[in-house]
Amino acid sequence: MGARSILTLRPTAHGRGARAKALMRPMGAVAVRIPHRVSTELGHVFPSSSPRLFVHEGARQALERRLARALPWPVSLSVSDNRHGVITHEWDRGVLIVRAHHMFLDAPPSIVSALVSYIAVNDRDASSRLGHFIEANSGRLAPRSRTTPLVTAGFHHDILSIFNDLNDRYFGGSVTALITWGRETKKRTEKRKAIRLGSYSASERLIRIHPCLDRNWVPRYFVTAVVYHEMLHHVFPHRAGSERRALHPAEFREREREYRFFERALRWEKAHLSRLLRA
Repeated sequence: MGARSILTLRPTAHGRGARAKALMRPMGAVAVRIPHRVSTELGHVFPSSSPRLFVHEGARQALERRLARALPWPVSLSVSDNRHGVITHEWDRGVLIVRAHHMFLDAPPSIVSALVSYIAVNDRDASSRLGHFIEANSGRLAPRSRTTPLVTAGFHHDILSIFNDLNDRYFGGSVTALITWGRETKKRTEKRKAIRLGSYSASERLIRIHPCLDRNWVPRYFVTAVVYHEMLHHVFPHRAGSERRALHPAEFREREREYRFFERALRWEKAHLSRLLRA
């Protein structure tokens, strides 16, 4: 959380079914990723522990037809949630098998044209345009598989408990991000000039909280303010290439003031910033 930051979404859904519906956040108009942890709330048994992707078949067929009209070969399109192979294609018995990430299902015509050029002749300009499009839509990529465990229980503050309370109180249970304490750094020989108390990675859907906040002299309401602020970044994702001030648009600023201890947290941060820099 930086200076002058913290927000709220009023809960609008109640009950088990509504909570599960809220957790199935759409990743665009035509695809939904269902996290494994909500499968029991939906009353379904899924065959694997991986999130399941549900795609609008009409949108898939429409993109397949657009590719088939533009390319001189028979085309078969499958849609994936793979963050590593966002676009792949290969030949199989005279048919061009295209595998594309679901973000391309509702892509603008210029991006579909670039996709055709990239598949047909590996056009360099088309590849660059696709790269910018993928970067701008990085928040729709599936989270990276993690090799390091998430740590939420600190010596003085349990940030998962804080996250869950905020999610129920302000977001109607709709925030599906993960949360962890950041790594402890080596003892510094020089005083910090700045400190980033929290961060949010859209590609990982992960909130990290600086471990300097896990101190007995840091009040819970301030740690909560930092967690709340980063949850808002999940709700208002920053688009790559946009100006830095777009990180905190007007709606973000308006909603962060709905946190009940917003002003109190700002006053505490101002009064104790130098101590945080030394922590």
